[in-house]
Amino acid sequence: MVSHLLNIDETLANKVASKLGLQKMPKPADAAVPTRQDLDPSPALSIIENGPERFEGRKLGILVTDGSDAGLLKGLKGALDKAGATYEIIAPKVTGVKADDGSWIEADQMIDGGPSVLYDAVALLPAKDAMDKLLQESSARDFVADAFAHCKFIGYVESALPLFAKSGVAADDFDEGCIAIGSVKDAKSFVDSLAKFRVWGREPNVKMS
Repeated sequence: MVSHLLNIDETLANKVASKLGLQKMPKPADAAVPTRQDLDPSPALSIIENGPERFEGRKLGILVTDGSDAGLLKGLKGALDKAGATYEIIAPKVTGVKADDGSWIEADQMIDGGPSVLYDAVALLPAKDAMDKLLQESSARDFVADAFAHCKFIGYVESALPLFAKSGVAADDFDEGCIAIGSVKDAKSFVDSLAKFRVWGREPNVKMS
């Protein structure tokens, strides 16, 4: 693999070799035709510059706790339905949680079994009174840390801010992909932002796994 990458991009080949722990670089693979390194980048072939521009068909992971705002969750679900996207509810217990209005929110995943890597973006809607317990959950901290490291959009309510800090994401690290959701209108704006799919500008500042 590395020998073929040397014919494509030497910098990439060296990075892959380093991650694999290769002590010595192989010779470039024999190419069917002479390789060229003098071609200009093609915007037409750029995944970043030619993103999907919609969140249709993709999935949002929504983290909730007892006391989560039922109205906000309903607004978020409505915006996702309108965008043609899907979602799953992640909770501390697989049975679900009781919302602030007394209604029951069925969970699709327990936080231990629903990591953020399963979703294209995430939303954090925990209640303030549930934060002390949530902060003790290593899986909840990983949920946020992994989403941030993988350059995903993260919507959040104010009560979720301590979870960012506990996950190693400081307020100074927030970027355009970290979006506060304080109202149903904000929830719609957050879903609209998901059309960009990833926050690629974050990539140089995080250690990708």
